[in-house]
Amino acid sequence: MDAQSRGRAEGADPADQWVLNPQTGEYELRLDGAAPPPTPSVPRQRTRQEPGPRPGGPRERDPDPRDRDGAPDPDGPREPHRRKRKQPKRSGRRKALMWTGGVMGLVLVGGSAFAYYWWDRLGGNIDTVDIGDVGSDTVLGDGPANILVIGNDVRTGKGNEAYGNRDNVTGHADTTLLFHVAGDRSNATVVSIPRDLMTGIPDCETRQSDGSTKTIPGSEGTTRFNESYGVEGRDPGCTMRTVEQLTGVDVDHFMMFDFNAVKTLSTAVGGVEVCLEEPLKDSSGYTDLDLPAGKSTIAGEDALSFLRNRHGLKNESDLDRIGMQQKFVASMLRRLKEDTLGSPTKMLDVADAATKSLTVDKAIGSPGKLLTLAKELGKIDLKNITLMTLPVIDNPDEPKPVTVVPDPAKAPQVFSMLQDDVSFTEVKKQKKKAKDKQDALLKGARAEASAVRVDVLNGGGPQGAAGETVTWLQNSQGVSRSANQGNAPAEVSRTQLVYAPGQADQARKLADLMGLPAAAMKPAGEAGGDAPMTLTLGPDFTKAGVPVATPKKVDVPQSRADEKMCKG
Repeated sequence: MDAQSRGRAEGADPADQWVLNPQTGEYELRLDGAAPPPTPSVPRQRTRQEPGPRPGGPRERDPDPRDRDGAPDPDGPREPHRRKRKQPKRSGRRKALMWTGGVMGLVLVGGSAFAYYWWDRLGGNIDTVDIGDVGSDTVLGDGPANILVIGNDVRTGKGNEAYGNRDNVTGHADTTLLFHVAGDRSNATVVSIPRDLMTGIPDCETRQSDGSTKTIPGSEGTTRFNESYGVEGRDPGCTMRTVEQLTGVDVDHFMMFDFNAVKTLSTAVGGVEVCLEEPLKDSSGYTDLDLPAGKSTIAGEDALSFLRNRHGLKNESDLDRIGMQQKFVASMLRRLKEDTLGSPTKMLDVADAATKSLTVDKAIGSPGKLLTLAKELGKIDLKNITLMTLPVIDNPDEPKPVTVVPDPAKAPQVFSMLQDDVSFTEVKKQKKKAKDKQDALLKGARAEASAVRVDVLNGGGPQGAAGETVTWLQNSQGVSRSANQGNAPAEVSRTQLVYAPGQADQARKLADLMGLPAAAMKPAGEAGGDAPMTLTLGPDFTKAGVPVATPKKVDVPQSRADEKMCKG
């Protein structure tokens, strides 16, 4: 039976022909009357990563994640914590979500999931990067997950040299989306990070072609975010580390695509509908973009020009362009769901386009692993996927601002909600789970205030915050064994309390006094804990006596993935 015949057995929906093999932990093609493929005699198992700090050494990865024998990769992710259950017949909407599941990262995943049928043809399309010890070894473990989708602005490919520096042969992190998936898979949040955001880039280890490691020095002070990839040999792992330092969340995987992905994907789905209040024309002369007011369907070069264009927008800024990009991607998702999923031919075109333009970390570097990822992400309803741009303000250090910095009030609130896995949409199941998690962490005995020993440092709070807090603790709360240790060695993204397991009763007491949320509690170190606890005040700290709590919502522009760009 040839590949096309396998994908269309008696008109069956492809999504319903793949089932989880409990012996291998992989999804396998099961046609009517077909026997299951032979199980490898000694399948390897990937150990699920436990919560807590990641190991310092390099991760062990599959030597070649692209097994080319036409069978599912035996080294694919096996997640023993996931229940084995019979797969129910899915509705058309559920199948659509299975394949797409959210924004550009999941457009790529959707195509990669279908590519599982065409293993011999598409398995070799996917490029992988060994990012060392950053990220996760599992496809998706228990709890929240964070996937970084990187748009690489490399100019290789026909016609792409018109979009800027022709000497740019490696590219930079031009369009970057942090895709946060809730632990209960009820919702997701997509945060666009502006390329001109000024931020610090940490030192990062990169893997060289000979297997050795090379440490790329971080930035001195702050620099543009887009330099986190492609500059001085920085790989996508460096971008992941930069986002972790910026947001305070752990990034599990990355997906990177280039200009060609936009052109080929938009063409493969038959064009993407956009809607403009006013005509849009590229006055820069770089492209031939010329769209009328109202509805238009764009594909190929026009689609890329639309996403790259700033001219004619409100402020002709990168922030304006980000808003247009988010609406375009949501429209593409709906196009996939409504017009593409019912056609195996179109889905093959989408899969081919996606995998040819896709680079991922090795932990998800095969069609089978991407299918596993898509199955989980497909559980999220499009209406519960929130899209937003990281809140920013003009760079105050520039007389005529051309870059931006995180909004000192709103950005920490967004980061806090991501860290605590708080939904930006009204999802009751998620709210209950978040509350239960916090109650469980803070449940237990409390020490007396006089027994609490803590060093207080300022890691991004208001000037003099550490001294003010110690004075308040000693004079108003009876925490006489608190000490002001001045500024922290490095800024933190949010307030955190680090304590030894044996100091849990002291930590709970201090959390009560300070109004600390569960995510601020960081047990670490030896069980005894001879040294005092360490309280580092972050930008979410406003004043001693004011609770440091995770906000329930934040006042920033947001949209939902199910909202149509064109009304009516």
